[in-house]
Amino acid sequence: MSTAAGGVTPMMAQYLEIKQANPDSLLFYRMGDFYEMFFDDAVAAAEALDIALTKRGKHLGEDIAMCGVPVHAAEGYLLTLIRKGFRVAIAEQLEDPAEAKKRGAKSVVKRDVVRLVTPGTLTEESLLDARRHNFLAAYATVRDEGALAWVDISTGALSVMTCSAMRLGPELARLGAREVLLAETIEADYAEMVSDLGAAVTPLGATSFDSTSGERRLCEIFRVGSLEGFGTFTRAEISALAGLVAYLEITQRGKLPLLRPPVKEGARAAMQIDAATRRSLELTSAMTGGRAGSLLGAVDRTVTAGGARLLERRLSAPSCQLDRIRDRQAAVAAMVEEATLAEPLREALRGVADIDRALSRLALERGGPRDMAGLRNSLAQAVEIAGLLEGRDLPELLADAARDLVGHDMLLALLEAALVAEPPLLARDGGFVAPGHDPDLDEARRLRDEGRSVIAGMQAEYARQTGIASLKIKHNNVLGYFIETTATHAEKMLAPPLSDSFIHRQTTASQVRFTTVELSELETKILNAGARALEIEKRLYASLREAMLDEAARLSELARALAEIDLACGLADLARARDWCRPVVDDSRAFEVCGGRHPVVEEALRRDGAPFVANDCDLGEAPIHLLTGPNMAGKSTYLRQNALIAVLAQAGAYVPAESAHVGIVSQLFSRVGASDDLARGRSTFMVEMVETAAILNQADDRALVILDEIGRGTATYDGLSIAWATLEHLHEVNRCRALFATHYHEMSALAGKLAGVENATVAVKEWEGEVVFLHEVRRGTADRSYGVQVARLAGLPDSVIERARVVLEALEAGEREGGGARRAVIDDLPLFAAAPPPAPVSPVKPSGVEARLEEVLPDELSPRDALALVYELKAMVGGKPG
Repeated sequence: MSTAAGGVTPMMAQYLEIKQANPDSLLFYRMGDFYEMFFDDAVAAAEALDIALTKRGKHLGEDIAMCGVPVHAAEGYLLTLIRKGFRVAIAEQLEDPAEAKKRGAKSVVKRDVVRLVTPGTLTEESLLDARRHNFLAAYATVRDEGALAWVDISTGALSVMTCSAMRLGPELARLGAREVLLAETIEADYAEMVSDLGAAVTPLGATSFDSTSGERRLCEIFRVGSLEGFGTFTRAEISALAGLVAYLEITQRGKLPLLRPPVKEGARAAMQIDAATRRSLELTSAMTGGRAGSLLGAVDRTVTAGGARLLERRLSAPSCQLDRIRDRQAAVAAMVEEATLAEPLREALRGVADIDRALSRLALERGGPRDMAGLRNSLAQAVEIAGLLEGRDLPELLADAARDLVGHDMLLALLEAALVAEPPLLARDGGFVAPGHDPDLDEARRLRDEGRSVIAGMQAEYARQTGIASLKIKHNNVLGYFIETTATHAEKMLAPPLSDSFIHRQTTASQVRFTTVELSELETKILNAGARALEIEKRLYASLREAMLDEAARLSELARALAEIDLACGLADLARARDWCRPVVDDSRAFEVCGGRHPVVEEALRRDGAPFVANDCDLGEAPIHLLTGPNMAGKSTYLRQNALIAVLAQAGAYVPAESAHVGIVSQLFSRVGASDDLARGRSTFMVEMVETAAILNQADDRALVILDEIGRGTATYDGLSIAWATLEHLHEVNRCRALFATHYHEMSALAGKLAGVENATVAVKEWEGEVVFLHEVRRGTADRSYGVQVARLAGLPDSVIERARVVLEALEAGEREGGGARRAVIDDLPLFAAAPPPAPVSPVKPSGVEARLEEVLPDELSPRDALALVYELKAMVGGKPG
């Protein structure tokens, strides 16, 4: 592409115009089978995608950088760019290039952006994790009142809640929002916090959040005169919903996704869990990233994408509503008791597609015949599942779900009649409509696929009609199809009555050629049959799509019902396989677990064939337990397992214990593990103090708090004093239930001073200088931390271990003597280099047995040789062979 100095080609002028309208996005500019990028976009994309950077002509005397990706592989490249923080504008060709040529040689194919691809607006199957939601959120404030709205456009789920600035972080952490919309007026106040949670920040003009115009637009979308039918929404909530809708109209270019009516969530309906606690407990994602090693990964036995997403929502937001928890428990209990029903249900559920996401893609015109086939198969499976549940005494949740499985007979019959068993991915490929569904399509296909046999049949008919057996129908590029006969027979065809039907076209030296009106029409049909068949299929596709979208609301209810059944069956399967129990959940302050286990650690140990040591926890009479014991003994595991049991119980699941009684936990806080935040100038100790402050300032009397090693990041007495004061505050001010693990044994004295504190310890045994971890939690206190023994297990050099023992014994002696003795011991302690070396160890001469074994190569021993060797070794140690 060359340009005059200072000028641009028409195509590049078009590109620059579109780019100017989308300055914050990489522009994918469609050119035939490629999306091309130019200038700075090309440089950034080439680096991010690791593809070749080339050039195409000049602009203002400079080379134009260029790179491109194939259209058929674009989704993979889009995913990479989105994960690296880019937004992408897709500019498609809006007309056939042939149309542009008709306007003149210099005319450019019309192009425009048809969609903006951002982290929160993904819908393609290949860009999403089928088992996780992909939320786009919007936060708005109106007269000091805040509200948070969120939507997963791949499923249409839309929710909103009143949300203070303090609650925004925990709620976004619960949702795992990928992108958050903020008005430009408040962007500076929240952008850093949103970014820290891993979400992209997108500012919008204040007009996008206008509640008055937003309310009108919402009413238009849901075709209602008022939003009151969906609930009573505050101005802030309507403002947040308005921001979402405005952004969807911007990014989807007018093609709104299939949104469900907004659901208003209560601020106290779910257990409050902040971001730090979610990371610490690894609820839905492990610290290393991904599901493996998380609670979700350990308990997920669902077989459908919808069921998996429902489980993630339940674990992310355990309910605080007793009736809802008990309904969910009852559904799981029914499947635990009816194993012979649960297994066939799970098998039938395996054939269910992702109904919500298929509907969303169809609504946005990004779906295809396979989405329709998936819905057809799901409807058929729903009928089978309804049959399995029919006539059974089911708990309310499952009974409601069973009712929503039926009533789709007409749509199922239509889809079964219209679609082939295994349709292609794209409608433009054709071949997805079943034979016999449409007569016009069947005829077009017959002509397309069987043109020769149709012509042969017509030839036979003309031969019979004329009585000329040698008559042929032939084809060439000049005449097309024609009837050919010899000159002798032609005279018959040129005379009435045959001349009325057969039209003379050409005479050659030995042959005469004719045509008929029917043959000309057939020729046109054959030549256009392929295109006509495709056009008919496209029309039928649009008709089927419309029929499915007309049933979207009921299909969404079907998807919800199938997910509910799947989740109940999955949790029941887990409970049976792992011997979990149904917990008692009530409105008390009880927290009593007998034989509790950590679900993730137990799963890992089970794979290794090792047992998990179960432990009790009773926070009834003494709601705060002070836990002491050495590192590696299992304190952190014990703390976390009880927190996870509370989460599972209020999610409606069974729990890993012999029995459990959990009074509703309103808030869950965890300060376990060490981390720093160097990017914001926070040391490990500072992060610890910030998280501890959040707990002490927010925990109410129904909270459950687990704290591990508070105060360890500073000097001993500073740390002890902070830990001491923290425990007193939890007892006297927060008055919550808590498990407090510490190495400060001095704190055990608080059990005698505070009525609600009880001491507990993790038992260990010493054997020949080594420490053996029993992993048993008992009442009482630890008298030491066994740090040196743990250091030996970690592999520190023997010289360091021995030196540490000497220093430890000296310091402990000084501590017992009190006063200035400790200082004197430190002053008198010789340095490592000056310390006497350890006594040399005399080499032990190997025994005859050991010497003999050194000579043995086990891989070369036959069974007879091995047996003979055993007898030989027994004789060497004084035994009698045989």
